[in-house]
Amino acid sequence: MSGKNSELVDALVNLEEKRVLEMVLKHLDAGKPARKILNDLKKGMDMVGEKYSSKVYFLSDLVMAAEIFKLAMDLIEPKLEISKEREMGTIVIGTVKGDLHDIGKNIMVALLKNDGFTVYDLGTDVPPEDFIRVVKREKAQVLGLSGILTMAVEPMKETVEVLKKEGLRNKVKVIIGGLPVDEKWREIVGADAFTQDAYEGLRIIKGFLGVK
Repeated sequence: MSGKNSELVDALVNLEEKRVLEMVLKHLDAGKPARKILNDLKKGMDMVGEKYSSKVYFLSDLVMAAEIFKLAMDLIEPKLEISKEREMGTIVIGTVKGDLHDIGKNIMVALLKNDGFTVYDLGTDVPPEDFIRVVKREKAQVLGLSGILTMAVEPMKETVEVLKKEGLRNKVKVIIGGLPVDEKWREIVGADAFTQDAYEGLRIIKGFLGVK
């Protein structure tokens, strides 16, 4: 790895937003392939994840790293040529109708993109019909429903019901996430899995799709 690439990795690991974005733009202007820049960002995110797992970093640090990664991806995605053979799968994700919380969702999105998944993040306060429309359009294999408020269980359940009505339930795996979710929520919603942790969610989704 070149010195410049090492600097980009270090900048992300050190949560230096301004430096990361400046370096990404500098590399792009210099003609560095977007894929190589992405590889550095991936390594940086992986290192942040290791620090979080070992409790060196806290949730706030993980949130910040995910936001920096998202901003950097916004810069390089227009120039990123993704090989279809290397795509891990397609995920549609969002915070359900009536809920505006998105910290956990944003971390999940960053981790999924970091691992090579194609992700359609619909944002917050997403009605069931919007989820299903994008799932159908993009032929997604996994639908991720996020929510923090206790009332989120109802729109989650409604979304799965719409998925069934459209004849897609047996083609799409559903995972729900958020602090209040548990096995009881999973049963009520009719989801395939639940998680309160983004890294566990990534592992579950990889299991759904049979990838490592």
